[in-house]
Amino acid sequence: MKVVDTTLEGVKVLEPQVYGDERGFFMETFNAQTWDSLGLPKLNFVQDNHSCSSKGVLRGLHFQEPNSQGKLIRVVSGSVFDVCVDVRPQSKTFGKCFSIELSAKNKKILWLPPGFAHGFLTLEDATELVYKCTDYYCPSSERTLKWDDPSLNINWPALDCSYLTSEKDKKGLSWSQLFES
Repeated sequence: MKVVDTTLEGVKVLEPQVYGDERGFFMETFNAQTWDSLGLPKLNFVQDNHSCSSKGVLRGLHFQEPNSQGKLIRVVSGSVFDVCVDVRPQSKTFGKCFSIELSAKNKKILWLPPGFAHGFLTLEDATELVYKCTDYYCPSSERTLKWDDPSLNINWPALDCSYLTSEKDKKGLSWSQLFES
């Protein structure tokens, strides 16, 4: 497995070894021994999540504080424009964003340590995203950062359809409301 550093402290893109032939392919998506040998932080995954969305669904930007979750994210069908924002006040990259296309085709995996807001926009119908979490979902700790806050300067891709967001995401708070008050 190849590990690629990103512009955000602790966020990694993982490129697994894919073994393919006329029958299909095989790849290992997580192995604790390999993870440790790559010098990545010790993990204890406690929850797996799986979402399926039509094209144009925008979910996020979500995080928990306290009970912050590390997430190991990959797409098993379709593709997403995936975004994370560093919400760790003591981090050198606090307030900075990173985005990447994750797809069933490119098979890239994204590691977000605890302390990041996360969201994604589906680029194809029937897109399925799966992710492992290092802490449980805790509704009382959940926060939503407004996905289109201009201060974040996220360059969401234009699609041939409107974005579809939940009521919760429409009511997300701006960066200044969450971190400058």
